[in-house]
Amino acid sequence: MDVVVGGRGVTGRPSGTVTFLFTDIEGSTRRWEADPDGMRAELAAHDEVLHVAVEGRGGWLFKHTGDGVCAAFGSARAAVDAAVDAQRLLGLPVRMGIATGEAEQRGEDYFGTALNRAARVMAVGHGGQVLLSSSTAGLVSGVDLVDLGEHRLRDLSGVERLFQVRADGLVSEFPRLRTVDAVPGNLPAQTTSFVGRDIEVKELAELVRGHRLVTLTGVGGVGKTRLAIQVAAESVPEFGDGVWFVELAPVGDPAAVPDAVATALGTTPQPGKSVTETIADTLAGRRLLVVFDNCEHVLDAAADLIEAILARSSTVSVIATSREGLRVGAEHLWPVPSLGVGDGASSSAVELFVERARAVVAGFSLDDVDVEAVTEICRRLDGIALAIELAAARMVSMTPTEVLARLNDRFRLLSGSRRGLERHQTLRQAVQWSYDLLTSDEQSVLAACVVFAGGFDVVSVTAVCDRFDEYEMLDLLDSLVRKSLVTATRAGGRTRFGLLETIRQFTEDQHGTTGGLGELRDRHANHYADHAVAVWDVWDGPGYDAATEWVDVEFDNLRAGFRWATDQGDLVTATAIAAHATVLALSLQRFEPVGWAEELLPAAVAADVTQLPRLYTAASACINIGRPEDAVGYSQAAVRLQDDPGYQPFANGWAAYLGAMAQLRIGRVDRYLEISTGLAAQTGLAHVLGLCGMTFSLVFVGRSGEAIAIADDTLTAARAHANPFCIGYAYFGIARAYNASDPHRGLDILREGLAFTRHHRMPFFEAFIAREAAGLEAAYGDLDQALDLFDASIDSFHRAGDTIDLVSVFARLITFFDRIGQPEIAATLYGTTTNNTTANPVPGFDAAVDHARSMLDTDTFDTCVRTGAAMTITEAVHYAHHHIQLTRQPQP
Repeated sequence: MDVVVGGRGVTGRPSGTVTFLFTDIEGSTRRWEADPDGMRAELAAHDEVLHVAVEGRGGWLFKHTGDGVCAAFGSARAAVDAAVDAQRLLGLPVRMGIATGEAEQRGEDYFGTALNRAARVMAVGHGGQVLLSSSTAGLVSGVDLVDLGEHRLRDLSGVERLFQVRADGLVSEFPRLRTVDAVPGNLPAQTTSFVGRDIEVKELAELVRGHRLVTLTGVGGVGKTRLAIQVAAESVPEFGDGVWFVELAPVGDPAAVPDAVATALGTTPQPGKSVTETIADTLAGRRLLVVFDNCEHVLDAAADLIEAILARSSTVSVIATSREGLRVGAEHLWPVPSLGVGDGASSSAVELFVERARAVVAGFSLDDVDVEAVTEICRRLDGIALAIELAAARMVSMTPTEVLARLNDRFRLLSGSRRGLERHQTLRQAVQWSYDLLTSDEQSVLAACVVFAGGFDVVSVTAVCDRFDEYEMLDLLDSLVRKSLVTATRAGGRTRFGLLETIRQFTEDQHGTTGGLGELRDRHANHYADHAVAVWDVWDGPGYDAATEWVDVEFDNLRAGFRWATDQGDLVTATAIAAHATVLALSLQRFEPVGWAEELLPAAVAADVTQLPRLYTAASACINIGRPEDAVGYSQAAVRLQDDPGYQPFANGWAAYLGAMAQLRIGRVDRYLEISTGLAAQTGLAHVLGLCGMTFSLVFVGRSGEAIAIADDTLTAARAHANPFCIGYAYFGIARAYNASDPHRGLDILREGLAFTRHHRMPFFEAFIAREAAGLEAAYGDLDQALDLFDASIDSFHRAGDTIDLVSVFARLITFFDRIGQPEIAATLYGTTTNNTTANPVPGFDAAVDHARSMLDTDTFDTCVRTGAAMTITEAVHYAHHHIQLTRQPQP
């Protein structure tokens, strides 16, 4: 793992044209295995020598890489002098490589081809040797250099003239350089540098040492060929008889595979033997590596030949690339991942984009363009190397922002005049190559996969495809996964499938003109509507956890199904999805479906759909996005239809419960208590929701004793009903009942409730309980825990868009900061609440505001309040987090 270190004694970091010194201890692995303690001591001395040498010549040692270092110099001569200084003192055999070029500094690291060049130059040397690239040799004078001639380095991008530094105290005679041309072979020259994937190259090189057949699989354009060639180049020292490359893409007839391989290897057919037998016999006993590239369209023929080679010889190793595995004995499959995008500007995908953009626009730099646009381009292109290279090539006439805006038609945009095999000329042709190899059944399944959003399971795709049973579908999905056209992830004992966006768009283009996708989308929407209803039927009880997990996992599909059904005027399907998804997602604090329900209501009312009461109930959840008045109206409409036999309402109590919550947020506590009392007199879910509401609201009307009296009954009833949502609600209400009269008991209940809601993934009540617990922890418990809970509840409500409850957290923070002697912060937070309504009365709020006012002069207090009132909600969140963080720090 790379470890970044600061340069001791360095006053500045080189930029622009930089000379890089890379070092590595030769044979370090053997030394560690033979004498780890001795090696540890020697490594410490090694590090000290390099630090002193680099910094003594004005360089910056910016990284340790295993048993070596990377250093940057503003002067080429200084880099050479530092290398000579170090070699004279080092007790270990250290090889060194120096190269110069433009580099971009990002944080504590550098990026650019010059670094890759320095690493490659170093890699071909020997312990005690200092090698220079021609880019550095041309910049130094007064140094004794030995011209070693032109060599192919392991990045294979042409040839490099190398020079060896000769100086007093240094060894001058070394074995032949470990370059690609040091052994027989035909690895193709690469016109571009190899970017990223350093970790993958090391891992694969190690696999090649331990496995005789390693097959790289992945989607077209992901970079299998380039990675295989690079691994082969890195493995050159391991194979004295050569490293060979066999390109199978042009071979259209499987029967011609042996002939093509024989030609590539220079093998002469022998009388009386098949070509396969001749190849196997010729390679027997030789220590060599063969790369078989693009095996997918001649899979069986390639597998037969490779199997024959491996059976005849124990010294030949093979790297194969294919969209799917060869299924040969002892094969080690290695799926090639897309380039990483998660690290933003520092990611390998963005690094590739920048390198390729510089090839067409001299001086292209992230400093001069929209970094977020470049990052988003790479993300939208799924990190597929070919797609990123084609997008980067567009920089000759476009900006990243312009490219990003056109990616919805990526197959037209990402085409070009790249030379080489036709399948590599455009992104479309790279994907078409895979698609054309599919059977008609596989193409049908791939089309069905297209209509899903956010992934799918085998049950869902079987229902949508409607042509195969689950066992047949599993076989077809297995084949598509092996061909790298469908992805498979496993979590919690389940497999979930998906498509890269590039494959999705291509398949949509293939099927969009036939109209077949419309029928698939209809089935998709109907499937998720039926499932939403079925999941709701098990939500209210022990099935809550599974139901909530389902709506969370399938949320993107629910959205896609709702949108399609709405656009097609299918009100029944759209209503089923919107109504049930809204209530199912409530405990997850996902309020987007509220908008679906409200959007659908006018048409649903006009059509008088049978699930209209459910849709009204769902719409009344708009209380959670700051519209309690509208929620009251929706709830009342749902209640009016509750007992009408012509409609399908939710379980009794839901519409009234949401209406009661809306009344509370408007400030009508009496009405909230009245509705809750009426529900408590009923049975089932209504009874439990009513008891919870009563326990919570009796406190507000001065009847805490009554709330405490029914507290145990409330929790017992909730547990008997077995719906975790109700139990979370009960914990919330019961703690409120105890908070004033017995805060220690209230805090214990809140802690228990917090653990419960976290266990059942219930961020809705978790946020409310965290908000209540924060105040009590601050007053009676653990201050650090209180600050954590304040932070958590702020983030939860802000992320959910629940401004009313977010402001209620600010109200509690006012009492907290006033109590710890921070009246200016309390006054500023008070200002943030003046433009927003809080969810319910906060104990001690008015007293805290009055006390803060008394602690400050009038002008200061008014200024703080105006400052807070002028903040946006997001600014207020940042302000609160900032001062919570400052409170964690020890006060002087």
